[in-house]
Amino acid sequence: MSKQPQHISPLKNFFAGGFGGVCLVFAGHPLDTIKVRLQTQPKPGPGESALYRGTLDCFKKTLAKEGLLGLYKGMAAPIIGVTPMFAVCFFGFGLGKKLQQKTPNDVLTVCVQIQAASGQVKYAGPMDCAKQLYRENGIRSIYKGTALTLMRDVPASGMYFMTYEWLKYTLTPEGKSPTELSVPSVLFAGGMAGIFNWAVAIPPDVLKSRFQTAPEGKYPNGFRDVLRELIREEGIGSLYKGFNAVMLRAFPANAACFLGFEVAMKFLNWIAPNL
Repeated sequence: MSKQPQHISPLKNFFAGGFGGVCLVFAGHPLDTIKVRLQTQPKPGPGESALYRGTLDCFKKTLAKEGLLGLYKGMAAPIIGVTPMFAVCFFGFGLGKKLQQKTPNDVLTVCVQIQAASGQVKYAGPMDCAKQLYRENGIRSIYKGTALTLMRDVPASGMYFMTYEWLKYTLTPEGKSPTELSVPSVLFAGGMAGIFNWAVAIPPDVLKSRFQTAPEGKYPNGFRDVLRELIREEGIGSLYKGFNAVMLRAFPANAACFLGFEVAMKFLNWIAPNL
């Protein structure tokens, strides 16, 4: 549904996607910190109140106790992990589109484009976290929650790119190329892509966060045990725990991601137009 054919370069997508991932982390990490703390806070005992009453309360308590840097705690790990992850993700997106084209001038449709709460400091940093996890339960512990991650990311990624592409082309004036889209339009399309992505991803993300932070052996049957316990003890609404923080983060973080991606693509097209 592109209004003008576009040359698709998976390699450029790789580098631009990595830069977009860095932009996403810088813009979204504070609210991601709040989201995880809300999702993994301990269940209050009888007569006790929850550690955090909601997104704003978590933000205030984190800021008061740990300062501004507390909101960026642990950002090194996402930077190290998200940069290559988004690079590969955008590479796959570009490669998938390119493989669907019989000729470079083929226009693709949207349907083708979908194709620890104790208060103690446990880890000194991402490397220390990886070492401790490996020491405790071997390589399996580092990949704990992989199935849940796939359950979250496969459908959510399809929604993510479909929404962005659809909005980008919808907002492009007739006869123009999507590469000429204005910055506000790119920010809007990217932000809404993030909203729709997380609307699909929140339930499996809650399950993943709970499973990965649980003591070893607590959920022998994996996500099924987590799901049963959550619904039994906290109701179906628990699957959307941290919803406000997720949605508040989703728009600015993904708007920054896609803006970074588009800026990087323009730069790459300028320095290597034939790549």
